[in-house]
Amino acid sequence: MKKIGFLSFGHWSPAQGSQTRSASEALLQSIDLAVAAEELGADGAYFRVHHFARQLASPFPLLAAVGAKTSRIEIGTAVIDMRYENPLYMAEDAGAADLISGGRLQLGISRGSPEQVIDGWRYFGYQPNDDETDADLARRRTETLLDVLRGEGFAQPNPRPMFQNPTGMLRIEPYSEGLRERIWWGAASNATAVWAAKLGMNLQSSTLKDDETGLPFHVQQADQIRAYRAAWKEAGHARKPRVSVSRSIFALVDDRDHAWFGQSNQSKDQIGHIDERTRSIFGRSYAAEPESLIKALVKDEAIAEADTLMLTVPNQLGVDYNTHVIEAILTHVAPALGWR
Repeated sequence: MKKIGFLSFGHWSPAQGSQTRSASEALLQSIDLAVAAEELGADGAYFRVHHFARQLASPFPLLAAVGAKTSRIEIGTAVIDMRYENPLYMAEDAGAADLISGGRLQLGISRGSPEQVIDGWRYFGYQPNDDETDADLARRRTETLLDVLRGEGFAQPNPRPMFQNPTGMLRIEPYSEGLRERIWWGAASNATAVWAAKLGMNLQSSTLKDDETGLPFHVQQADQIRAYRAAWKEAGHARKPRVSVSRSIFALVDDRDHAWFGQSNQSKDQIGHIDERTRSIFGRSYAAEPESLIKALVKDEAIAEADTLMLTVPNQLGVDYNTHVIEAILTHVAPALGWR
């Protein structure tokens, strides 16, 4: 049985036609959409994180607010760029948000993608060591985060503390049991997917990955998922891993849908360069009447391999329309994909 949720980038803009014109509206509408998605029966509300952009950035206040306003839906990120993070402070924030939500946090992290400014993490006070790349920096911080989320003490207590300490070394507080198993890595390559499996992280694979074989996007992504699962099995982890893929999918069921997406020109994979060294493949979008949409989606090998599907939503079209987009998929398409 698949889980289906939405993924919002949280754009805001004063442009004509935008229903999300400020940071305040982006945040408040994100909460409202998560509440509406839960009422529809969706399984997840996920948010992208970008810095120096008119998009959602600092995720934990939003995640905590969504957790307080909902009771069942999973809440998470896809993804937080670890080049910008202090992993110990992040563990505190994540623990607090997870406790507020009652253990529903699904935290997606990664190296991130090219940002709005050059080496933006440096403005946050972080930089790689002399022998590191920025990707190495992100992975090192990830390993630190995973270590402290185990809940084991590591910090020497003050012999004369302001408040009485428990016996032994101290850990990060607040600590949320089980959060360590709900960390996901956003992998763009097969190699980083395998690395994530060895460390016991779940896998997030988006609509973009390194073009490693020249095959269609969904085939390469399915191969990535199979490599991840093989590495997970070889590592001997006790639990079963989770894998998500994200897609832009629109069921054309009324005049609004046809007006916005009926003439989509993104029905084929695209090839580009995400930086000067990396050839990337961008997955197609899907927009069609439900019956045609189902026929196309059942041929998507990566959707078939994954257990969780994230629907990227056009958040600037407003909460009401995006609720309609989610409802149309859940009603007319999702059951044919194995949902419920």
